[in-house]
Amino acid sequence: METIRIKYLSDKIEKLRYIDGKSDWIDLRAAERIELKQGEFRLIPLGIAMELPKGFEAHIVPRSSTFKNFGIIQTNHCGIVDESYCGNTDQWFFPAYAMRDTVIEVNDRICQFRIFEHQPAISFEETENLGNENRGGIGSTGKQ
Repeated sequence: METIRIKYLSDKIEKLRYIDGKSDWIDLRAAERIELKQGEFRLIPLGIAMELPKGFEAHIVPRSSTFKNFGIIQTNHCGIVDESYCGNTDQWFFPAYAMRDTVIEVNDRICQFRIFEHQPAISFEETENLGNENRGGIGSTGKQ
């Protein structure tokens, strides 16, 4: 089991934990009350800084209910935090764009993260023929 050192930058948010042990993803919470007007962008502070294990990175994505509940989308679609972003003030943020007027309260669960090992070193070998059967192009498997 890996150990991650975490610094809470807000005493208003719940401590990180697995939700009911049913997911590999861990919810992150808004550390401030944020009011957004439709079309507005804000970096929403998540109230934490972490020291990830060497060779790992965190992927931050919206929760499945984030858009339904708050009408916001994550502008970079997936945030990546690498292990070098680990100082006392290296707070994690959720870059949000409001699709409607909304209010996010302190402690609202707005996104989630999990950690992944870094991709192994790879090289590319150029070829004229991949030698595999074509699938028919993007979207070729239909809707169902």
